[in-house]
Amino acid sequence: MTQGAFGQHLDEVEPEVRDISEVPAVEVINTVAVHLLSAAAVQCGLADGPDAKPDLDEARKLIDALAGLVIAAAPHLGDHHARALRDGLRSVQLAFREASPVPDAIGAGPGEKWTGPVT
Repeated sequence: MTQGAFGQHLDEVEPEVRDISEVPAVEVINTVAVHLLSAAAVQCGLADGPDAKPDLDEARKLIDALAGLVIAAAPHLGDHHARALRDGLRSVQLAFREASPVPDAIGAGPGEKWTGPVT
């Protein structure tokens, strides 16, 4: 059994590496974007449940990351995938603005550095 740099046995890791190598980049990007989008929505207070409390600092970070990913990846995703991600991004940007007690100036909200003003 061969050991890797972190003490894992390479025989145990190899099947996982093979699996991810077969996943198309578009699927990986969409999966990551959906996770960021879902987490941002929860942090903006859009989650169901009595314990759901917005955390706008966390939401800002997630929306910024999502915007960077969507804008950078859009040319590679095709219109169908890119449009859906841009729509989701815009929705959480607007939800963030609504949830903010003191909204950012137009163009200064989360992700707007990459997307432009969202109103």
